[in-house]
Amino acid sequence: MKTNPQVINGINTAGLLGAIDAISKDPAQGQTTWQVSTEWKGGTRSDTKVSASYLAGQRLAKDFTICVDEPVELCGTNQHANPQEYLMAALNSCMVVGYTALCSLEGITIEELRIETEGDIDLRGFLGLDPTVKPGYDGLKYTVHLKGDGTPEQFERIHRKVMATSPNYFNVSNSIPLTSRLVLGSMAGRQAA
Repeated sequence: MKTNPQVINGINTAGLLGAIDAISKDPAQGQTTWQVSTEWKGGTRSDTKVSASYLAGQRLAKDFTICVDEPVELCGTNQHANPQEYLMAALNSCMVVGYTALCSLEGITIEELRIETEGDIDLRGFLGLDPTVKPGYDGLKYTVHLKGDGTPEQFERIHRKVMATSPNYFNVSNSIPLTSRLVLGSMAGRQAA
């Protein structure tokens, strides 16, 4: 007789535990690669294409477009969220996955989960008006609203574990190296010699 996996908060806990077990036995199963390609669309608009990611060497096909713009006051059309809002959304969404998965593994049913994040940027840094002003955030403040059938001790333990294991929490709270390469001109339309 086949049994259905336990699903809590939309998370297949048996499947998640199976993935954890497989990765603990073979670290190669946990290797991932994420990639995007962003193209300027005029003004402050850009579209980012997500066409694939890789898990344990296997290509996972995707077909998503992330549209970005700026407010009218910053020369945009205000048709889409701006890069700073997407950065905070990526941080929040990554942590939401962590809270949901960890609560589910502990058998906690979530009734409410919301993360509110904010930060200040002084545009003098971005505009190069004052070299002493940072072009980005001095810090971000976030509040997690979490309600469910867990104990305060369980929620506090999960909160600490999310901060310790969330990839985007790590990426935002730590300096990670960036490697750049500039390619001038375009190969499009050129014929091979």
